[in-house]
Amino acid sequence: MLGKQSLQFTCKPYIISSASIVGSKEAQGPMGKLFDKTGYDDMFGAQNWEDAESSLQKEALEIALSKAKLAKDDLQIIFAGDLLGQSIASSFGLAGYQLPHVGLYGACSTCGLSLTMGGMAVAGAFVQKAGCITSSHFASAEKEFRFPLAYGNQRPKSATWTVTGSGAFILSAQPGEQVCAVMEGATIGKIVDYGIKDSMNMGACMAPAAADTIRQSLEDFGRSPKDYDKIITGDLGTVGQKLLFDLLGEMQIDITKQHMDCGIEIYESEKQHTDAGGSGCGCSAVVLSAYILKKIQEGVWKRVLFVPTGALLSKTSFNEGQTIPGIAHGVILEHYQG
Repeated sequence: MLGKQSLQFTCKPYIISSASIVGSKEAQGPMGKLFDKTGYDDMFGAQNWEDAESSLQKEALEIALSKAKLAKDDLQIIFAGDLLGQSIASSFGLAGYQLPHVGLYGACSTCGLSLTMGGMAVAGAFVQKAGCITSSHFASAEKEFRFPLAYGNQRPKSATWTVTGSGAFILSAQPGEQVCAVMEGATIGKIVDYGIKDSMNMGACMAPAAADTIRQSLEDFGRSPKDYDKIITGDLGTVGQKLLFDLLGEMQIDITKQHMDCGIEIYESEKQHTDAGGSGCGCSAVVLSAYILKKIQEGVWKRVLFVPTGALLSKTSFNEGQTIPGIAHGVILEHYQG
Protein backbone atom coordinates (compact mmCIF):
# COMPACT_ATOMS: atom_id res chain seq x y z
CA MET A 1 0.00 0.00 0.00
CA LEU A 2 1.00 3.57 -0.63
CA GLY A 3 -0.46 6.05 1.82
CA LYS A 4 -3.96 5.23 3.03
CA GLN A 5 -5.75 3.85 -0.03
CA SER A 6 -3.36 3.50 -2.95
CA LEU A 7 -1.29 0.84 -4.66
CA GLN A 8 1.93 1.59 -6.53
CA PHE A 9 2.86 -1.26 -8.83
CA THR A 10 6.57 -2.14 -8.75
CA CYS A 11 6.06 -4.42 -11.76
CA LYS A 12 3.81 -2.21 -13.84
CA PRO A 13 1.11 -3.93 -15.93
CA TYR A 14 0.79 -3.01 -19.60
CA ILE A 15 -2.50 -2.41 -21.36
CA ILE A 16 -1.62 -4.05 -24.67
CA SER A 17 -5.03 -3.92 -26.34
CA SER A 18 -8.54 -2.57 -25.95
CA ALA A 19 -11.82 -2.56 -27.82
CA SER A 20 -15.04 -0.56 -27.77
CA ILE A 21 -18.52 -1.34 -29.08
CA VAL A 22 -21.37 1.18 -28.85
CA GLY A 23 -24.97 1.68 -29.85
CA SER A 24 -26.53 3.95 -32.44
CA LYS A 25 -26.86 7.04 -30.24
CA GLU A 26 -23.21 6.91 -29.20
CA ALA A 27 -22.21 6.47 -32.84
CA GLN A 28 -23.95 9.76 -33.62
CA GLY A 29 -21.96 11.61 -30.93
CA PRO A 30 -18.65 13.46 -31.27
CA MET A 31 -16.60 10.25 -30.78
CA GLY A 32 -18.68 8.17 -33.17
CA LYS A 33 -15.87 7.45 -35.63
CA LEU A 34 -13.41 6.36 -32.94
CA PHE A 35 -15.21 3.24 -31.72
CA ASP A 36 -14.25 -0.19 -33.04
CA LYS A 37 -17.82 -1.22 -33.78
CA THR A 38 -21.26 0.38 -33.70
CA GLY A 39 -24.74 -1.14 -33.75
CA TYR A 40 -27.52 0.20 -35.92
CA ASP A 41 -30.53 -0.78 -33.78
CA ASP A 42 -29.13 -1.44 -30.26
CA MET A 43 -30.49 -5.00 -30.26
CA PHE A 44 -27.25 -6.41 -31.71
CA GLY A 45 -29.09 -9.41 -33.13
CA ALA A 46 -30.59 -10.43 -29.78
CA GLN A 47 -34.21 -10.96 -28.74
CA ASN A 48 -34.14 -8.75 -25.63
CA TRP A 49 -32.14 -5.89 -24.12
CA GLU A 50 -30.28 -8.04 -21.60
CA ASP A 51 -29.06 -10.49 -24.25
CA ALA A 52 -28.08 -7.51 -26.38
CA GLU A 53 -25.83 -6.26 -23.60
CA SER A 54 -24.32 -9.72 -23.15
CA SER A 55 -23.42 -9.80 -26.84
CA LEU A 56 -21.63 -6.47 -26.40
CA GLN A 57 -19.22 -7.95 -23.85
CA LYS A 58 -18.64 -11.09 -25.88
CA GLU A 59 -17.74 -9.12 -29.01
CA ALA A 60 -15.69 -6.48 -27.22
CA LEU A 61 -13.39 -9.11 -25.71
CA GLU A 62 -13.21 -10.89 -29.06
CA ILE A 63 -12.05 -7.70 -30.79
CA ALA A 64 -9.54 -6.85 -28.04
CA LEU A 65 -8.00 -10.32 -28.30
CA SER A 66 -7.85 -10.07 -32.09
CA LYS A 67 -6.11 -6.69 -31.97
CA ALA A 68 -3.49 -8.15 -29.61
CA LYS A 69 -3.16 -11.26 -31.81
CA LEU A 70 -4.09 -13.47 -28.90
CA ALA A 71 -6.32 -16.51 -28.51
CA LYS A 72 -8.79 -16.72 -25.65
CA ASP A 73 -6.64 -19.33 -23.92
CA ASP A 74 -3.81 -16.80 -23.68
CA LEU A 75 -5.80 -15.14 -20.90
CA GLN A 76 -5.57 -16.66 -17.43
CA ILE A 77 -8.44 -14.73 -15.85
CA ILE A 78 -11.32 -12.34 -16.57
CA PHE A 79 -12.55 -9.49 -14.37
CA ALA A 80 -15.97 -8.32 -15.52
CA GLY A 81 -19.13 -6.59 -14.36
CA ASP A 82 -22.16 -4.59 -15.42
CA LEU A 83 -25.25 -2.88 -14.00
CA LEU A 84 -27.79 -5.69 -14.21
CA GLY A 85 -28.94 -7.84 -11.30
CA GLN A 86 -26.30 -10.44 -10.41
CA SER A 87 -24.18 -9.07 -13.32
CA ILE A 88 -25.97 -11.26 -15.84
CA ALA A 89 -24.65 -9.35 -18.86
CA SER A 90 -21.14 -10.46 -17.91
CA SER A 91 -21.93 -14.03 -16.90
CA PHE A 92 -24.04 -14.85 -19.96
CA GLY A 93 -21.88 -12.83 -22.35
CA LEU A 94 -18.56 -14.34 -21.31
CA ALA A 95 -19.57 -17.88 -20.34
CA GLY A 96 -18.55 -19.22 -23.73
CA TYR A 97 -14.92 -18.25 -23.19
CA GLN A 98 -14.61 -20.85 -20.43
CA LEU A 99 -12.01 -18.82 -18.54
CA PRO A 100 -11.66 -18.19 -14.79
CA HIS A 101 -14.20 -15.45 -14.13
CA VAL A 102 -14.23 -12.88 -11.32
CA GLY A 103 -17.56 -11.06 -11.27
CA LEU A 104 -17.40 -7.47 -10.05
CA TYR A 105 -19.91 -4.81 -9.11
CA GLY A 106 -18.88 -1.21 -8.69
CA ALA A 107 -21.86 0.32 -10.51
CA CYS A 108 -20.54 2.80 -13.09
CA SER A 109 -17.06 2.64 -11.52
CA THR A 110 -16.68 -0.99 -12.61
CA CYS A 111 -14.20 -0.17 -15.38
CA GLY A 112 -11.82 1.30 -12.81
CA LEU A 113 -12.48 -1.57 -10.42
CA SER A 114 -11.78 -4.24 -13.05
CA LEU A 115 -8.56 -2.52 -14.16
CA THR A 116 -7.44 -2.24 -10.54
CA MET A 117 -8.13 -5.91 -9.82
CA GLY A 118 -6.57 -6.99 -13.11
CA GLY A 119 -3.57 -4.78 -12.45
CA MET A 120 -3.09 -6.32 -9.00
CA ALA A 121 -3.24 -9.84 -10.45
CA VAL A 122 -0.69 -9.05 -13.16
CA ALA A 123 1.63 -6.88 -11.04
CA GLY A 124 1.62 -9.53 -8.32
CA ALA A 125 2.72 -12.15 -10.87
CA PHE A 126 -0.36 -14.27 -10.20
CA VAL A 127 -1.18 -14.21 -13.93
CA GLN A 128 0.61 -13.10 -17.08
CA LYS A 129 -2.44 -11.79 -18.92
CA ALA A 130 -5.88 -10.69 -17.72
CA GLY A 131 -9.02 -9.47 -19.44
CA CYS A 132 -11.05 -6.58 -17.98
CA ILE A 133 -14.53 -6.05 -19.43
CA THR A 134 -17.60 -4.03 -18.56
CA SER A 135 -20.77 -2.81 -20.25
CA SER A 136 -24.07 -0.99 -19.93
CA HIS A 137 -27.16 -0.63 -22.09
CA PHE A 138 -29.62 2.24 -22.02
CA ALA A 139 -32.73 0.08 -22.29
CA SER A 140 -31.68 -2.65 -19.85
CA ALA A 141 -30.55 -0.06 -17.28
CA GLU A 142 -33.78 1.93 -17.54
CA LYS A 143 -35.75 -1.27 -16.95
CA GLU A 144 -33.48 -2.28 -14.05
CA PHE A 145 -33.31 1.03 -12.18
CA ARG A 146 -36.04 3.37 -13.42
CA PHE A 147 -39.01 2.65 -15.68
CA PRO A 148 -39.61 0.51 -18.79
CA LEU A 149 -39.17 2.57 -21.96
CA ALA A 150 -42.80 2.07 -22.96
CA TYR A 151 -43.86 3.99 -19.85
CA GLY A 152 -42.43 7.17 -21.36
CA ASN A 153 -41.56 8.92 -18.10
CA GLN A 154 -40.21 12.45 -18.21
CA ARG A 155 -36.57 13.13 -17.38
CA PRO A 156 -35.29 16.16 -15.44
CA LYS A 157 -32.29 18.14 -16.70
CA SER A 158 -30.13 16.60 -13.98
CA ALA A 159 -30.65 13.11 -15.42
CA THR A 160 -27.94 11.34 -17.39
CA TRP A 161 -28.31 8.99 -20.36
CA THR A 162 -27.00 5.45 -19.87
CA VAL A 163 -24.47 4.63 -22.57
CA THR A 164 -25.06 1.54 -24.67
CA GLY A 165 -21.58 0.14 -25.00
CA SER A 166 -18.86 -2.20 -23.82
CA GLY A 167 -15.13 -1.76 -23.32
CA ALA A 168 -12.59 -4.59 -23.06
CA PHE A 169 -8.93 -4.33 -22.05
CA ILE A 170 -6.06 -6.82 -22.12
CA LEU A 171 -3.47 -6.44 -19.35
CA SER A 172 -0.09 -8.10 -19.66
CA ALA A 173 3.03 -8.51 -17.55
CA GLN A 174 5.10 -8.01 -20.72
CA PRO A 175 4.75 -5.37 -23.46
CA GLY A 176 3.26 -6.65 -26.68
CA GLU A 177 3.68 -5.42 -30.25
CA GLN A 178 1.87 -2.31 -29.07
CA VAL A 179 1.35 -0.79 -25.63
CA CYS A 180 -1.67 1.45 -25.14
CA ALA A 181 -0.60 2.56 -21.66
CA VAL A 182 1.27 1.52 -18.54
CA MET A 183 -0.54 1.24 -15.20
CA GLU A 184 1.53 2.98 -12.53
CA GLY A 185 -0.89 2.38 -9.70
CA ALA A 186 -4.40 2.79 -8.38
CA THR A 187 -6.39 4.36 -5.56
CA ILE A 188 -9.22 2.20 -4.27
CA GLY A 189 -12.19 4.35 -3.36
CA LYS A 190 -14.30 4.43 -0.21
CA ILE A 191 -18.09 4.45 -0.05
CA VAL A 192 -19.17 8.07 0.40
CA ASP A 193 -22.79 8.89 1.29
CA TYR A 194 -24.07 12.47 1.38
CA GLY A 195 -27.66 11.35 1.94
CA ILE A 196 -28.91 12.01 -1.61
CA LYS A 197 -31.92 9.94 -2.70
CA ASP A 198 -32.63 11.29 -6.20
CA SER A 199 -31.90 8.57 -8.79
CA MET A 200 -32.37 11.18 -11.53
CA ASN A 201 -29.37 13.13 -10.25
CA MET A 202 -26.55 10.61 -10.30
CA GLY A 203 -23.91 13.30 -10.72
CA ALA A 204 -24.75 14.69 -7.29
CA CYS A 205 -24.65 11.20 -5.77
CA MET A 206 -21.20 10.41 -7.17
CA ALA A 207 -19.36 13.76 -7.02
CA PRO A 208 -18.47 13.47 -3.29
CA ALA A 209 -16.87 10.06 -3.89
CA ALA A 210 -14.94 11.37 -6.89
CA ALA A 211 -13.66 14.31 -4.85
CA ASP A 212 -12.62 12.01 -2.00
CA THR A 213 -10.71 9.61 -4.28
CA ILE A 214 -8.98 12.38 -6.23
CA ARG A 215 -7.90 14.10 -3.01
CA GLN A 216 -6.64 10.85 -1.51
CA SER A 217 -4.80 9.81 -4.67
CA LEU A 218 -3.00 13.13 -4.87
CA GLU A 219 -2.07 12.85 -1.19
CA ASP A 220 -0.93 9.21 -1.37
CA PHE A 221 1.26 9.74 -4.44
CA GLY A 222 2.52 13.12 -3.22
CA ARG A 223 1.30 14.96 -6.29
CA SER A 224 -0.69 18.00 -7.34
CA PRO A 225 -3.17 18.30 -10.23
CA LYS A 226 -0.37 19.86 -12.33
CA ASP A 227 1.43 16.50 -12.31
CA TYR A 228 -1.31 15.11 -14.57
CA ASP A 229 -2.13 16.03 -18.14
CA LYS A 230 -5.72 14.99 -17.47
CA ILE A 231 -7.83 14.01 -14.49
CA ILE A 232 -10.78 12.19 -16.00
CA THR A 233 -13.97 11.20 -14.20
CA GLY A 234 -16.40 8.59 -15.51
CA ASP A 235 -19.90 9.99 -15.67
CA LEU A 236 -20.51 12.93 -13.35
CA GLY A 237 -22.07 14.94 -16.17
CA THR A 238 -22.48 18.70 -16.08
CA VAL A 239 -24.21 18.74 -12.69
CA GLY A 240 -21.69 16.46 -11.03
CA GLN A 241 -18.74 18.29 -12.55
CA LYS A 242 -19.78 21.57 -10.95
CA LEU A 243 -20.23 19.87 -7.59
CA LEU A 244 -16.84 18.19 -7.94
CA PHE A 245 -15.13 21.52 -8.53
CA ASP A 246 -16.92 23.03 -5.52
CA LEU A 247 -16.03 20.13 -3.21
CA LEU A 248 -12.37 20.07 -4.24
CA GLY A 249 -12.25 23.84 -4.00
CA GLU A 250 -13.17 23.55 -0.33
CA MET A 251 -10.08 21.32 0.00
CA GLN A 252 -7.91 23.92 -1.79
CA ILE A 253 -7.57 21.64 -4.84
CA ASP A 254 -8.16 23.07 -8.32
CA ILE A 255 -8.50 20.58 -11.19
CA THR A 256 -10.49 22.81 -13.55
CA LYS A 257 -7.65 22.96 -16.10
CA GLN A 258 -7.02 19.22 -16.08
CA HIS A 259 -10.53 17.87 -15.72
CA MET A 260 -12.50 15.97 -18.32
CA ASP A 261 -15.63 13.87 -17.82
CA CYS A 262 -16.42 10.94 -20.11
CA GLY A 263 -20.16 11.52 -19.68
CA ILE A 264 -19.88 15.09 -20.93
CA GLU A 265 -17.65 14.20 -23.88
CA ILE A 266 -19.50 11.21 -25.34
CA TYR A 267 -22.66 13.06 -26.43
CA GLU A 268 -23.58 16.43 -27.86
CA SER A 269 -26.03 17.14 -25.06
CA GLU A 270 -28.14 19.85 -26.69
CA LYS A 271 -28.36 18.14 -30.06
CA GLN A 272 -28.86 14.60 -28.74
CA HIS A 273 -31.11 15.55 -25.77
CA THR A 274 -29.01 13.70 -23.21
CA ASP A 275 -29.54 16.30 -20.47
CA ALA A 276 -26.57 16.24 -18.03
CA GLY A 277 -24.56 13.79 -20.18
CA GLY A 278 -23.78 10.10 -20.42
CA SER A 279 -23.53 7.50 -17.66
CA GLY A 280 -23.28 3.75 -17.12
CA CYS A 281 -20.42 1.26 -16.84
CA GLY A 282 -19.93 1.46 -20.58
CA CYS A 283 -19.50 5.24 -20.57
CA SER A 284 -16.03 5.44 -19.05
CA ALA A 285 -15.00 2.10 -20.61
CA VAL A 286 -15.66 3.01 -24.25
CA VAL A 287 -14.23 6.52 -23.89
CA LEU A 288 -11.09 5.06 -22.27
CA SER A 289 -10.67 2.56 -25.09
CA ALA A 290 -11.56 4.75 -28.06
CA TYR A 291 -10.17 8.12 -27.00
CA ILE A 292 -8.11 8.30 -23.81
CA LEU A 293 -5.76 5.38 -24.50
CA LYS A 294 -5.06 6.69 -28.00
CA LYS A 295 -3.99 10.04 -26.57
CA ILE A 296 -1.72 8.29 -24.06
CA GLN A 297 -0.28 5.91 -26.66
CA GLU A 298 0.51 8.80 -29.00
CA GLY A 299 2.23 10.66 -26.18
CA VAL A 300 -0.18 13.60 -26.27
CA TRP A 301 -0.90 12.84 -22.60
CA LYS A 302 2.01 11.50 -20.54
CA ARG A 303 0.14 10.80 -17.31
CA VAL A 304 -3.60 10.52 -16.66
CA LEU A 305 -5.60 9.95 -13.48
CA PHE A 306 -8.65 7.99 -14.64
CA VAL A 307 -11.47 8.01 -12.06
CA PRO A 308 -14.65 6.09 -13.01
CA THR A 309 -17.53 6.91 -10.68
CA GLY A 310 -20.40 4.76 -9.45
CA ALA A 311 -23.72 5.13 -7.60
CA LEU A 312 -24.33 2.13 -5.33
CA LEU A 313 -28.07 1.69 -5.48
CA SER A 314 -30.35 -1.18 -6.38
CA LYS A 315 -34.03 -1.08 -7.25
CA THR A 316 -34.73 -2.62 -3.83
CA SER A 317 -32.70 -0.07 -1.87
CA PHE A 318 -34.21 2.79 -3.85
CA ASN A 319 -37.79 1.59 -3.41
CA GLU A 320 -37.20 1.15 0.33
CA GLY A 321 -36.11 4.78 0.60
CA GLN A 322 -32.40 4.24 1.15
CA THR A 323 -29.84 6.87 0.22
CA ILE A 324 -27.61 6.49 -2.84
CA PRO A 325 -23.94 6.20 -1.81
CA GLY A 326 -21.18 6.81 -4.33
CA ILE A 327 -17.78 5.28 -4.99
CA ALA A 328 -14.88 6.10 -7.31
CA HIS A 329 -11.67 4.23 -8.12
CA GLY A 330 -8.61 5.99 -9.49
CA VAL A 331 -6.23 4.38 -11.99
CA ILE A 332 -2.97 6.10 -12.98
CA LEU A 333 -2.11 5.54 -16.64
CA GLU A 334 1.19 6.57 -18.22
CA HIS A 335 2.68 6.79 -21.70
CA TYR A 336 4.94 3.86 -22.57
CA GLN A 337 8.47 5.05 -23.29
CA GLY A 338 9.55 1.85 -25.03
